[in-house]
Amino acid sequence: MTTPPINRSRLFLASRIALVVTAMSFALRGNAMAAWGAHFQLNNEQVGVISGTAFWGFTLAMILGGPICDAIGMGRIIGLAFVGHLAGIVLTMLAWNYTSLFLGTLLFGIANGSLEAACNPLIATMFAHDKTTYLNRFHVWFPGGIVIGGLLGYGCDRLGWGWPVQFGLMLLPLAIYGVMFLGQSFPPTERVSSGVSTGRMFAACLNPIFLVMVLAMWMTAATELGTEQWIPTILASAGVSAILVLAWINGIMAIGRQFAGPFVHRFSPLGMLLGSAVVSGLGLVAISHSHGPALFAAATVFALGACFFWPTMLGYVNTRFPDTGAVGLAIMGGCGMLSAGLILPLIGRTYDHGIEMRLPVGQTVAALSAAPADSPLGALWTQVQAESGLQTVGKMAILPAVLIIIFLGLHLGSRRRSA
Repeated sequence: MTTPPINRSRLFLASRIALVVTAMSFALRGNAMAAWGAHFQLNNEQVGVISGTAFWGFTLAMILGGPICDAIGMGRIIGLAFVGHLAGIVLTMLAWNYTSLFLGTLLFGIANGSLEAACNPLIATMFAHDKTTYLNRFHVWFPGGIVIGGLLGYGCDRLGWGWPVQFGLMLLPLAIYGVMFLGQSFPPTERVSSGVSTGRMFAACLNPIFLVMVLAMWMTAATELGTEQWIPTILASAGVSAILVLAWINGIMAIGRQFAGPFVHRFSPLGMLLGSAVVSGLGLVAISHSHGPALFAAATVFALGACFFWPTMLGYVNTRFPDTGAVGLAIMGGCGMLSAGLILPLIGRTYDHGIEMRLPVGQTVAALSAAPADSPLGALWTQVQAESGLQTVGKMAILPAVLIIIFLGLHLGSRRRSA
């Protein structure tokens, strides 16, 4: 039987639609976190654990999927992602307690990680001549999908449709990407086609600069994903529609990644990452000191900073260390998602602690949260949540501050080597 030719344009489009499903789950999960807490009687740390489970599942799939990607092929891993997405959607829609919600989120995370484990090396292989640009164009649809999910969540909330209906909306793009990938031929990974041995691949992953970039990935991912996942809950009391702030941030990020090419060709990847660390840190500080409509301006600064983090990290590492192949991309993506999974409960705990510190003498969280919104106690509860949430966001700025030091050192070292 003749193998059909590789259709690069169809595979690229299908990959982007699949990434929309991943991103919609991120937005709709963030929109549902407060409702999960109320419905299942969970505190913010417990909600953070459930949400973080998606990132743990992602990491598990990336770490396992990267090494076997060369062996079983990218198409089979994408098939596993499709099954995981379907199971995760259905179980989340039908969740009846903490455990079922936890498992549904875990399945979704495994599906998301499987998808990235296959699609990142697929795109790096198909567009080996300009990896960073095309990885940015692929990852346009992570913030793009968050915008779609955020606007759908906002509209569904206004119509009174809860999270089960909202998660069900993902079945449509799921079906589309499943049909588009069905029957397609996939190329061998770049590492396999270039004849790099498995031993050489793992040796490349031990390069000291590669390991430094892995460390940096922990912090760039926590800065971007940890902050964004909590924004709908944290900013809900800050005088603005938090889900619209999330959509605004990701709309800006989508536009930035779509037009990343000129930046990639004008500035070095390390220069882009250094600038991103500076601007994202300023954005987090600005958000922590803003309220109401001013949050959109502060969020714009953060979005412009966080915009290029993820795809530029992947593109730089795969270009600088091509022998690391699919495993290198899996390590980077897996560590990035693992860091987000670790930071989410920590953010929730910090948020809870800030609330407790601001409670007036004689008041409890249970009493204030049960007060009518238009009552004095209700207004006090809103104020306490807003102040604690904004302070929590501000504390995240320490991560880009450390990243500035790392990227500045790497950038200066790279310039000295070039000279």
